[in-house]
Amino acid sequence: MIAIRQLAFTYPDGTRALDGITIDVRTGGSTGIVGANGAGKSTLVNHLNGWFVPQEGSVTVDGIDSGRKQIEEVRKRVGLVFQNADDQLFMSSVLEDVLFGPANLGMGRREAEASAELLLRDFGLWELRDKPPAHLSQGQKRFAALAAVLAMNPSILVMDEPTSDLDPRNRRKLIRLVNRLGVTKVTVSHDLDFIWDTCDEVCVMNQGKIVAAGPARALLSDQGLLERNGLELPLRLQGE
Repeated sequence: MIAIRQLAFTYPDGTRALDGITIDVRTGGSTGIVGANGAGKSTLVNHLNGWFVPQEGSVTVDGIDSGRKQIEEVRKRVGLVFQNADDQLFMSSVLEDVLFGPANLGMGRREAEASAELLLRDFGLWELRDKPPAHLSQGQKRFAALAAVLAMNPSILVMDEPTSDLDPRNRRKLIRLVNRLGVTKVTVSHDLDFIWDTCDEVCVMNQGKIVAAGPARALLSDQGLLERNGLELPLRLQGE
């Protein structure tokens, strides 16, 4: 589904954010990307749908190179939920935000509205469909942003820190929703318990490199590995 080969990226200030990343994300799998602040996680996932174009190496999605010539084809397949939901919601109402993406993909209004209603009802937001996004709670914004991405029917869902503004109840709700989704998923998160509950594979990053990759629960149980890379055991394992 996703093949990344020797991907490297340097910011204009000289920061080497990615340094020779090579990983595969299998079709239908759920992969977590973890690491301390500054490890390069967000820079990596911003390459998955063409927000960043590889400076060195390559990223392919369904065999399509994510270079500039095919960015639109890649973006049809990869839906990215930003860390800050406010960056994703910009229309006058929740419903119009969810309809925006399908309209840009050429979906008919009636079909798009039917899909939007199903998603908003599923996420408990249908009664809020006419509200401006700015009037929603942070948790409601998070689910509205997710609905806006899923309305475009991506085959790959990429989430950047999806639990950062959720209370425990909404966090549990998100876990249930994510685990029901029949798409390939890539999640960046400091919430290692969320990764434990939703991912079957995990990649550990440090200073722009992948330092470990494998079964999620095996790596997330490796205290030494996590501590060497600026992380702690998931809360459920602490004190055991």
